[in-house]
Amino acid sequence: MTGAADSVRVVVVWVPDFPVLACGAQDGEPVAVVHRGAVVACSASARAAGVRRHMRLPTAQARCPGLRVVERDLAAEVRLFEQVVHRVEAEVVPRLEVIRPGLLAAPARGAARYWGGEPQLSVRLVGTVAELGLPARAGIADSTFVAALAARRGDGVVVPADGNAAFLSPYPVGVLGVPRLAELLKQLGIRTVGDFARLPAGRVAERLGTEGIGAHRVARGGSARPVSVRTAVQDHTVQRLFEAAEEQLDAVVFVAVALADELHERLAAAGVVCGRVEAAVETADGRILTRIFRHEGRLSSRAVAERVRGVLAAWSETGLLDAGDGEPGIRRLTLRPDGIAPDTGSQGAFDGERDTPVEVERAAARVQAVLGHRAVARIIEVGGRGPGDRIRLVPVGDVPDDGAGASGGPWQGLLPAPHPAAVYPVRRPARLTGADGAPVGVAGRLELSAEPAFLSVDGRCPAGVNGWAGPWPVLERWWARDGGRRVARMQVTTDDGHAWLLLVDRSRWWVEAHYG
Repeated sequence: MTGAADSVRVVVVWVPDFPVLACGAQDGEPVAVVHRGAVVACSASARAAGVRRHMRLPTAQARCPGLRVVERDLAAEVRLFEQVVHRVEAEVVPRLEVIRPGLLAAPARGAARYWGGEPQLSVRLVGTVAELGLPARAGIADSTFVAALAARRGDGVVVPADGNAAFLSPYPVGVLGVPRLAELLKQLGIRTVGDFARLPAGRVAERLGTEGIGAHRVARGGSARPVSVRTAVQDHTVQRLFEAAEEQLDAVVFVAVALADELHERLAAAGVVCGRVEAAVETADGRILTRIFRHEGRLSSRAVAERVRGVLAAWSETGLLDAGDGEPGIRRLTLRPDGIAPDTGSQGAFDGERDTPVEVERAAARVQAVLGHRAVARIIEVGGRGPGDRIRLVPVGDVPDDGAGASGGPWQGLLPAPHPAAVYPVRRPARLTGADGAPVGVAGRLELSAEPAFLSVDGRCPAGVNGWAGPWPVLERWWARDGGRRVARMQVTTDDGHAWLLLVDRSRWWVEAHYG
């Protein structure tokens, strides 16, 4: 039994803009689904206004002022896509793998014979998904990667056998998904996949390393890493048998995290990693439900827990876990790795270095599995003017984007030292008044309308002001159609021993931070 579907003809079904559909966007509504401050998907009307994937959120909002922003909910996407997976599994192909919500792959050879050919299989898949009210495209090729590109090119594209290299040849090198390699190749004058494929494999190995070898293999029509065979001797499957059938899904998810830790230990001991994992649930009445997930690189406990949680919730909502007249609950949970390949690198660690204790990462992953992916985060310093703009919370297990470390300048209007001791996630309302009780205003030339005398924070009793500095102007996004953002900041000390950072925006005062 081979450990990958890439060794045979593969069919890929793609639902365009699936994260947008999963959040309930209306037709024609400009919507962007964001994660970690960047756009991961957007609607057609948002694209027409200039919004693109991987674009930072402020840039997207500047290009499309009426943009509705939705934070990505991966669990909701998994639940919705499970309906598609179940329908396709039941009516078209009996076994498939989920690459991500909105994208699935399956071996095409046997299904194509059954349905009368590869074009007929493609039509059948697209029609089955359309019955659920979702748009879909399908592509067939010798590998999952090329089949996915074929699906994106148009509905029903079939790449001939041994035609991967010819199909990829006109694409830019950036399609290979290795940004640093693509930039280097462009500097060398190699701009298309075909140009890259024509380089001698030996020279690529000498000069471009492991990433270059994998990308070169893909450019020449192969897969990114060699196929590995799974045998009974090297079976890394882990499972947990519950003493009494478990009816609480959260308890099963918690066990899934522990099993994922055990799976990682077995893979590490063997010097391999897995690209896919099959989760199998045996119910108390003897039924077995399975789902295969794809995850390029090392599967983290958090990633396994999120996917298991989403699928279990979907099975529960659709009644697949209902026992009928039998005993309710789940009797056994099994995680079976697939797509085994040699371990050629290390996973990013907790603090960005390689020496973080594994126990810390595992403890954080277990908390995330129970409380949510964003429950445990680390601080990344970024560029910005205000104290709250200069940090970003990145969930443990995620890799910060390329701009996360861009803390340099110049930043006109940067808040000077000393830095505040506490920065509020949500700014708090304040009232700064003069001796006569009238609100203090800031004129266009940064002149105060009156000398500050009292400060009230969150509606509490006013405290006397005994010193202040500023105001300092901040003009952001001055190029935007809505006129950008013009604010001013002040440092204020009060006679009760506190020091505050205030911000005035449209004649309203807010507290951004507290100095102590």
